[in-house]
Amino acid sequence: MSPESKKLFNIILLGISFMFLFTAFQTCGNIAQTVITNLNNTDFHGSGYTSMSIIYGVFSASNLVSPSVVAIAGPQLSMVLSGVFYSLYIAVFIQPATWAFYTASVFIGIAAAVLWTAQGNCLTVNSDENTIGRNSGVFWALLQSSLFFGNLYIYFAWQGKTHISESDRRTVFIALTVISLVGTVLFFLIRKQEDTKAPGEEDSASEILEDSSSAQSKVTRAVAAFKKSIKLSFTKEMLLLSVTTAYTGLELTFFSGVYGTCIGAVNRFGGEQKSLIGLSGIFIGVGEILGGGIFGLLSKSNRFGRNPVVMLGIVVHFIAFYLIFCNMPNNAPIAPMEGTDDIAYMIPSKEVAIFCSFLLGLGDSCFNTQLLSILGFLYSEDSAPAFAIFKFVQSICAAVAYFYSNYFLLQWQLLIMVLVGFLGTVTFFTVEWEAAAALAARSSDYSSI
Repeated sequence: MSPESKKLFNIILLGISFMFLFTAFQTCGNIAQTVITNLNNTDFHGSGYTSMSIIYGVFSASNLVSPSVVAIAGPQLSMVLSGVFYSLYIAVFIQPATWAFYTASVFIGIAAAVLWTAQGNCLTVNSDENTIGRNSGVFWALLQSSLFFGNLYIYFAWQGKTHISESDRRTVFIALTVISLVGTVLFFLIRKQEDTKAPGEEDSASEILEDSSSAQSKVTRAVAAFKKSIKLSFTKEMLLLSVTTAYTGLELTFFSGVYGTCIGAVNRFGGEQKSLIGLSGIFIGVGEILGGGIFGLLSKSNRFGRNPVVMLGIVVHFIAFYLIFCNMPNNAPIAPMEGTDDIAYMIPSKEVAIFCSFLLGLGDSCFNTQLLSILGFLYSEDSAPAFAIFKFVQSICAAVAYFYSNYFLLQWQLLIMVLVGFLGTVTFFTVEWEAAAALAARSSDYSSI
């Protein structure tokens, strides 16, 4: 197998591994709050929103040290160990206990930081400036296909149900635990690149081999990775991209946890409101896959850079937010177990609700594929610290969003996303223009996404 074929194989395998792992986790996140509100066990007092807030809060803090962990353990082992903790978190729902639920939330937050830092490193070392756009699109399409499979099961299994029984819950979460373990095992099949640098390392390949067994060398690499993360976080480009990244954290919370809960709380959808949560997740996945696939395939032929894709993303999201504002009751995110009979500015429409799910997924893929692409392009030599900062900002904003989702009505959540989304689009444009100008000044061919 040629080196280029080997790299593409690694990218595809990376995407498939994440597809299995996040088929379990994203389906879990989509239905968690609904499942919890239907628990018969009065001893359980957990909240899906609070759990996710803990996860993303710990996730954000852990991103400060995750490059050091990846530097010591290597990207492959880091992803395997992280996958185990994802599986443990999902398994908690089989027999929920409040202490186990929140404890697992802390551990998966740490694991998520390590997982995504290792993923960014693996994506970058298996790409170059000509393939980073394609590989980002391929990985994103495979990752987001995870939204399709788990939610498809939820749609058919919960058809016509107004209450989720203990048997229904256990069946779903046993299956999801097994699926996440399959994804974890697949990480072992990713082939190591001979020229792969550990995060934060600046030594030559020969020096890496000589020092790989040295504990002192590993500590040195870990410290170097941490210092590089701090230094990169204060660069102009990273500060500007952090605004865009903050928006992806807010909208991630909305489409992955809040919107499904809103749909499941609308009594005017009849007996279908619980199964519609699954259908919503499917169409979010369709939008994600379509966006990732198209932007990956067009990465070489698009001469206009990343900005048009990001512009498409924000327009699509603004349309979705307006339709959701008109279609969904204002109290849907915080409705009680009995649901809500309120009406917004139109009679709640299942078709509009599912169409908005598609738009949310498509817009999210626009932002995330371009952020992955520009980070890999600008920081090809510092991939692990750069992706750690990206996930730090994204996750801390997701944590904040999950926290206020316990209290804020729908209209305020939408308004916050509109304002931050607009600012994030402007800052992304600025970085992209400067990157294009700098490359042109060096008389180099500018390769879009």
